[in-house]
Formats: sequence, C-alpha cells, structure tokens
Amino acid sequence: MAAMQQQLALEAQKRGMTPQQFQQWQRQQIENDAKKAGMTFEQYVNKLKQQAYEQHLSQQQQQQQQQQSPPPQAQGQTSQQVPITPGAPDPKALALAKWLRGQDLKSRTCILNGQRKDMFRVKRALRAIQSPAYNKARSKNPLLPAVTNAATASETFKLLPLSLLALRVSKSDPHEGHNHGPSPKAQKRVKGLWNVKIEQQQDISDDLHYVWLYDGPQWKTKLYAAGALVLIMAVVMFPLWPMTLRVGVWYLSMGMLGLIGLFFAMAIFRAILFGVTYFAVPPGLWLYPNLFEDVGFFDSFRPLWGWQEEKKKKGKKNKEGAATTDSKKSSKTAEKAKTTGSAAKATTTAPAPSLKDRDLKPRIEEVEDD
Repeated sequence: MAAMQQQLALEAQKRGMTPQQFQQWQRQQIENDAKKAGMTFEQYVNKLKQQAYEQHLSQQQQQQQQQQSPPPQAQGQTSQQVPITPGAPDPKALALAKWLRGQDLKSRTCILNGQRKDMFRVKRALRAIQSPAYNKARSKNPLLPAVTNAATASETFKLLPLSLLALRVSKSDPHEGHNHGPSPKAQKRVKGLWNVKIEQQQDISDDLHYVWLYDGPQWKTKLYAAGALVLIMAVVMFPLWPMTLRVGVWYLSMGMLGLIGLFFAMAIFRAILFGVTYFAVPPGLWLYPNLFEDVGFFDSFRPLWGWQEEKKKKGKKNKEGAATTDSKKSSKTAEKAKTTGSAAKATTTAPAPSLKDRDLKPRIEEVEDD
C-alpha cells in the first residue's frame, strides 16, 4: 500500500495536483469510460481487475513454458558442450592421455599464456582411438575405455577435457583489446606458431584444435633436477674431497685450459698465415677453412687447408664472361648477315655454278634456291 501511495503522489506531482485531486480526476476518467462502455462504475472496475488477472496468469504460463523447453539452438549447444568439474583426473583419462601422447597426432607448437604447448586436431585423435593400435593397447591396459564406433570414440575423447588434460583452444590476437599493434615491418612472426586462448565451450568436432595440458610422466625432469642438485652440492663441497680427486680435477682443468689456449693460438696463426699468403700467393691460403663454419665438430677440421673463395669476383667474371659471349654472338650474327648478303649479290651477277661448286658450296646453293 505504501508503494501505491508513493506512486500516486508522484503522478499527482507530475500533473501539478494533490493526491486527493488526482484520485478524483482518475475516478472521473473511469466513470466516463464506463458510460462509454454502457456499464456501471463497479462493473467496469471489476472488468479491469479481471483483465489484469488474466494477463498476470498468461505471463506466468509463458515463463514456465520457457523454463521447461529451451530453444532449439540452446539444445544443440548443450548436446555438444562438455561440462568440466575441477578435481582429480580420472584414471581412464590418464591412461588415454598417456597413450595419445605416444602417438603421432602431427601436433604443432603454439603459445598459450606465454608458454609453449603442443596443439593437435580432434580428428587425428579420433582416428587414433579408432585404430587397431588402440585395441592392442587396450588388451594390455584395461583402463582404456572400449571403443566400438564413432560415437563411443567421441565419448572417450571427452574424458580429456573433463579431467583438464586437454582443452579446446582457438587462434587469438596478442594485441586484441588494445588500441595499438606492431607495424608490419617490425612484426616478426614465426611461421606456423599460433597464439591461442582457451574456449569456454569445449565442443568436439573434427576441425577443432585442442592443446595438451598433460605433459606426461615427469620422472625425466625430476631426474635432471636431482642430478643438478647433486652436481651443485659436489662443487660446493670441493674442499672436502679426497686429495686424489682434487689433484685429478686440477689436472683436468689444466688440460681444458691448454686446449682452449691451443685453439686460440691456432686461430691467430691461421689469420697470420692468410694475411701473408693473401699478398704473396693470392687469393690467400686458409688453415682449416671450415673452422668457424656452421658444420659439425669433425667437419670443422676438414679439409686441412684451402684457398680463399672469391665469390664477388666470380660473380663479376661471370657477368663479364656473359657480356663477352653476347658480344661474340652478336658479332658472329652480323658477320653471317654480311656474308649472306654478299653471297646473294654475287649469285645474282655470277653465272650458274657447276656440279662441283654445288657440292663444295652448299650455302650458296641454298641462297640460289631462295
């Protein structure tokens, strides 16, 4: 009631009336509408109440129907949507992830939240699940779910996002949401490397991409960490080593320093040798020419020596040679044209050649035929 009185007071203020005047004006309006409808005041008021009640009931029924039957688009989405509940991973999902990580899914590297992850397509995982290799692995590992057709394969694949072992991702722009971006010249993009983001709806379709959040057993990383810790502790506790071990480490360090010094001495000597031979016997001689090239360790010392390769001069020579050959060809063609022209003139004025001349000079015969 208090809310209704406040509404009446506001309406009265809008029209510049007191609440009593507004009520009287509203009653007069209703009486006029009742006269037009051919009813009394009370009958018209009851009719208005009944119409308001029917409208209220119809609104309630529509709301109930919408809650019971969602639209067809929402139904299609819920049929493919995978509900995810965080918690401990399912043993079946772990077994499936371990097996799939060992298969060739033609995964590619992507960047997710600044970290490199392996990304794969759903259709390759479904093919692997339906392959005979999966049945052989299932005979050895009973935790792997049974797969008989495409529907069961997709249901089996759903175990991965349910256990947060693999999630659906899509390509994203790292500058999305910003008003700036790198210039096309300054931007350096690695070919095939995507920046991806996790999608809220974990649908399953052949052309969708998933990213691995499961990195497999971590015993290798743990072993490497333990080895690094042992090595650091051994270096820190060097004063406590036995004398024989410390002497051995000293000799080993001296040998390594000697090798490094020998390498630098050889580099300096080969530079001096090249400088001397560059002026004495050009184009210069290199000792171990592949020493600083991008080759293997043993290939760096093969061959023992070699001459300096003059790539630029070779290019110039090739250009000059091509120019000379072109000039020679053009001169030859000009000479041929001159000879053919002179021969044509000679044939017009000279008498017909004999059979011997025809055998000796077939070119003049061709000109005569023309």
